Amino acid sequence: MLSREDFIFTIGYDGPRAVVDSQAKRKYGTLSTKELAERGLFRAAYSSAVYTKDPEELNMVVDSYNQVAGTSYTLDSPLDRLFGVFPVEVTRSIAL
Repeated sequence: MLSREDFIFTIGYDGPRAVVDSQAKRKYGTLSTKELAERGLFRAAYSSAVYTKDPEELNMVVDSYNQVAGTSYTLDSPLDRLFGVFPVEVTRSIAL
């Protein structure tokens, strides 16, 4: 299982390894889901909420995104596709 920070800042996969944006991880890796959303880092915030599997965090990210983007997404919307976040079982990462 990847660490929370690696999962949040995964930008792709190279076979069985996640490719991680190390600069973003270093700069924003310690922020909470709410702090990420407040900074407009919605993909990272959504990834964080998916990682924790906390419905309250998911709702908070969707509500924050809707407010900024003027959209009306719900948890039933295809949010994984919107943000490009799909949980994948990998245990190793490559930092770029």
